[in-house]
Amino acid sequence: MQRRAFLASAMALIPAADLPGAALAQMASTAPAEPHVVPAGEDRLGEHHSRGYSSILFKVLPRETNGGLLILEHWNMTRGGPPLHMHLHQEEWFYVVEGAVDFQIGDERKRLQAGDSILGPRNVPHTFAAVAGKSSRLMIAFNPAGQMEEFLRVTGVPDPPVQDAAFFAHYGMKLIGPSPFAA
Repeated sequence: MQRRAFLASAMALIPAADLPGAALAQMASTAPAEPHVVPAGEDRLGEHHSRGYSSILFKVLPRETNGGLLILEHWNMTRGGPPLHMHLHQEEWFYVVEGAVDFQIGDERKRLQAGDSILGPRNVPHTFAAVAGKSSRLMIAFNPAGQMEEFLRVTGVPDPPVQDAAFFAHYGMKLIGPSPFAA
């Protein structure tokens, strides 16, 4: 019983400590999401988003998981990819569905094939890019979701805003530099 009382007291302090994301929405008490099917090749809301090097389909939205999770699919991937960056408040998990994708996580570079996955821990620089000449698809999960849905919506449009260090910081990330895979 003392352990439960301690944990309850500790959890009550989190909002007071104003920890980034303080499990923010994760700790919110809302009704559970309704089960839903998102068909292959479709977005959860029927929308279209492009990052230039891929199209994005949102599969699970943060509002469906109390902010705990965002899952998306990158498809029609071409060489290129996001700049080298790191997330300050969430892990990013990658699963190669089709083709091959190059990753840099920290100082290590890896080429993953269909069926492989890798974790990008918070505060560790990372990036990825499809292998040239191969059709590639990639699933990504962010935990907690943080502001990633908003970031991807703002940048997944024609003529996105300049994505400099201040822009990344606004979304809880740190821009490290260009992708080592940029051609």
